Amino acid sequence: MSLQALLCPNDLRGGENTTRLARMFARFISVGYLVYLAILLPSISMLAPLMSWWWTPVAVALVFGTGLLPGALSFRSDPKPMRVCSGIAAVMFLVVAASWPVAWNGPHIGADDGVWLAFFPGVASIAAVIAWPAILVFGHLVIGCVVVQVINYVARGETEVAMLAPEIMFAIMFCTLFVGGGLMAMRTGRLLDSTTEKTHAAAAVAAAGHARTVERERFDALIHDSVMSTFLIASRGQPQDIVGAMATTALTALDNIRTEAVPDQHFSGNQAITHLRATSVEADDKALFRVTEGPEPEVADLPAEVVRTMGSALSEALRNSRLHAGPNTTRTVDVNVTETGLGVVVADDGRGFDPDSVAPHRLGVAVSILGRLRNLPGGTAHVDSRPGAGTRVYLGWDAR
Repeated sequence: MSLQALLCPNDLRGGENTTRLARMFARFISVGYLVYLAILLPSISMLAPLMSWWWTPVAVALVFGTGLLPGALSFRSDPKPMRVCSGIAAVMFLVVAASWPVAWNGPHIGADDGVWLAFFPGVASIAAVIAWPAILVFGHLVIGCVVVQVINYVARGETEVAMLAPEIMFAIMFCTLFVGGGLMAMRTGRLLDSTTEKTHAAAAVAAAGHARTVERERFDALIHDSVMSTFLIASRGQPQDIVGAMATTALTALDNIRTEAVPDQHFSGNQAITHLRATSVEADDKALFRVTEGPEPEVADLPAEVVRTMGSALSEALRNSRLHAGPNTTRTVDVNVTETGLGVVVADDGRGFDPDSVAPHRLGVAVSILGRLRNLPGGTAHVDSRPGAGTRVYLGWDAR
């Protein structure tokens, strides 16, 4: 088993929200270690002559050195080193505490004094919160509090043994307040990550369902406008050449829409434009739909997933605009199709908003627009808006 797997189990390596909380805790822990180092320097210096010559510098380096690492590593994009070093910091505290009897030379200290390790066992246990499951964290907390209080009892010499148990219990209860809060915060982060993942999955299912609905509506329109019209013309005894031309057109349209409905079938440029136009009309029939054709769009080869995802995001952008942009707002949809890419810009001249002020629980932009495109290989999306200046939603995909 690797050191990383031992000090940072797989079930503790959560998603974005858990990682963000872990970074915050890592910085808090490192600041705590730094503050305690500054506060305890007199106590460390006072205790050093009573220990073996090597113990104090080694103990300070191991305890505070490893305690400062998680905060420094929290600024890296990869959170794994931060988590591993948090586990190391928690272990080093116990290792140094366990080594104290080996290096203790005496004489005893005063009854009101204490060994400097006894002042912050909870900080080391909070470091364990980042890397370990709750049961191991509380085990670390109990062991650490017991060991440092026993060390205090031995170092003081003449302290009554009856006071040892109350001091141990007080230390455990005091540290549990902070360690328990840390564990609950990390659990909340993991629950939020799980909920977000489920929400994204539900949004993907909804997007697929919406795409099927759009296809079904197109098919219904085709049946009405082409097939039934052809039958009606034929029933009225119109010339055969007219009926034949209409029947050929209807059959060709049926073949095209059947081909587009196959999940793995790619779209041509014109088919993609047709799909996006139908989606736009379904979401807002008053939006102006414009096409800027790139080089030879008719030979474009666009994956169905890309076109349908863009259509779903386009539909959500139009619905958001209708809900929030205000009355008398003009909306436009600009589509650009090339041989290897597809771009859509949804714009309005409405009241606008501050994208950074959108609450996390509002999923329309984060999941249904940005999330859909960013989860699509080659997809990009961003929103440009500010109060009073309208909104522009950029959607893009490039196969290169």
